[in-house]
Amino acid sequence: MSGRFYPGARAELAAAVAALLDAARAEAGASPPAPVRAVIAPHAGYAYSGPTAAHVFARAALPSLVVMLAPNHTGVCRAPGGVSLWEDGAFHTPLGDVPVDAPCAAALRAASPLVGVDHEAHRAEHAIEVLLPFLQVLRPDARIVPLVLAWDVWESARELADALARVVREAREPILLVASSDLNHYEPAAVSVRKDARALEAVTALDGAELLARCRRERISMCGRGPAAVVIAAARALGATRADVVDYRHSGWVSGGADDSQVVGYGGVVIP
Repeated sequence: MSGRFYPGARAELAAAVAALLDAARAEAGASPPAPVRAVIAPHAGYAYSGPTAAHVFARAALPSLVVMLAPNHTGVCRAPGGVSLWEDGAFHTPLGDVPVDAPCAAALRAASPLVGVDHEAHRAEHAIEVLLPFLQVLRPDARIVPLVLAWDVWESARELADALARVVREAREPILLVASSDLNHYEPAAVSVRKDARALEAVTALDGAELLARCRRERISMCGRGPAAVVIAAARALGATRADVVDYRHSGWVSGGADDSQVVGYGGVVIP
């Protein structure tokens, strides 16, 4: 996805991520990054969602191990339980390779029958890759466990969240949970802002069941609602009591409001 969602040249990409992080830090003030259990960050092109993702990662003191959950945009899924895992090797960006943590991946497979090795679901999926340069700049030793979810069903989300919470509790090091998600898609700005607020209300209440029900009932086209529901449920099981929206914007902002007829919303959330 390099050259499309983010710059394709190493130096240009590093400079772009650094500039986004610097701007986010300037807006956030002098507060240093703090440990968090989980985050939700958007995955569109950097011109649109990059500032929101930067606000998330600038506030989080990142551990070296990160479990990343993304929606399945392509419809390709060969994992019987609908949770596609890349279990070993590395993901590549122009900044280099990000290794997959094979022991943690194996622990997650053992913890949940929903999780299966499925490389095909990852090959054309951008929602994890777009976030990796932020990890590479802030935490060059980062290792990941990448998951692509093909469903948005609460029963499965709760089951996977319980498995994730067990893996985090039993790990010998801190683990950050990351849900990759944009908010409402391709409606007028006034409509999207309202729908995005409704989705974020459920997120900040740490209510994964309500998030999925509300998206379905109110036709909120939040692409990563499944990953977000899993992550907030896992964070709650791990003791989280709140979620903070650290940035919100939509794609119409890039045009200065010149085209607000079909926007996509972006929300950045940290869960301490």
